[in-house]
Order: sequence, then C-alpha cells, then structure tokens
Amino acid sequence: MNTDAKSQAGAEVEEAAWREDEPSELEGEHAAPEQPRDLSAVKAAMLDDRSALQLADWLKALSDPTRVKLVDALMHSELCVHDLTVLLGMNQSAVSHQLRYLRNMRIVKRRKEGKTVYYSLDDDHVEQVFRQTLEHVRHS
Repeated sequence: MNTDAKSQAGAEVEEAAWREDEPSELEGEHAAPEQPRDLSAVKAAMLDDRSALQLADWLKALSDPTRVKLVDALMHSELCVHDLTVLLGMNQSAVSHQLRYLRNMRIVKRRKEGKTVYYSLDDDHVEQVFRQTLEHVRHS
C-alpha cells in the first residue's frame, strides 16, 4: 500500500469513527406515512434553487482546513498576509490564493495601508456562523 493509499485509508477510518454512532440508513424501513401530510407550508418556506446554491457555495468555502484556520485567525485580529503565513506556516502564494477565494465569497475583506494589505472578516455574520458551527462540532 503506497503512502497516498494509507493516508486515504486513515482518513476513511477517521471519518467512520466520526460517524460510528449514527444509525445506518439501511436500518429500518422508510415507508410513507399512512396519511399523506400537507407539505405546502414547508415547500413554500424552503430555499429557492439560487439561494440553495449560494449557501452551498458559501459553506463549501469553509470546507477546507486551511481556509478554516485563516478565518479562525482573522476572528482574533485583523492581519496582513505576512502575519498569516507565519501563523499557518505556509508560503505567501498559498495564503494569498486562499484569501482571494474567501474574499470572492465575501467571507473576508481587505484594506490597504501603504503597501500592506490587511484582512479581516467581512462582517459579524461570518464569526457567528463560524462560532455556532464550532460549538456544534464540539458538542457532537
């Protein structure tokens, strides 16, 4: 087994451990209820396709551990790219690439002071979503 295969197998075991207490979807029947329910209110309240896509894209932006670490760092302070490279132990190009992605998703914003560009969270909603999600993950 090569190193990549071992790494992937380890990730699959870790994911399985994360979900081991969840019931299998194969357990039990998924039969329709005897009396059909009126789902019109639920249907009317559901996201439209465009909103669902936008939300999925926004959440996808936070599905990368490097971007999560960048957001975490920026929750504590406004930082420049150099600060972030030191904190994350990454090169400037990689950090800048991830920041550009986060900026395009309106998760972070930037401001320029002389030749230095500083990054911060786009607004309080980003921090609220991040903290709530972290609380949920730690609670699980």
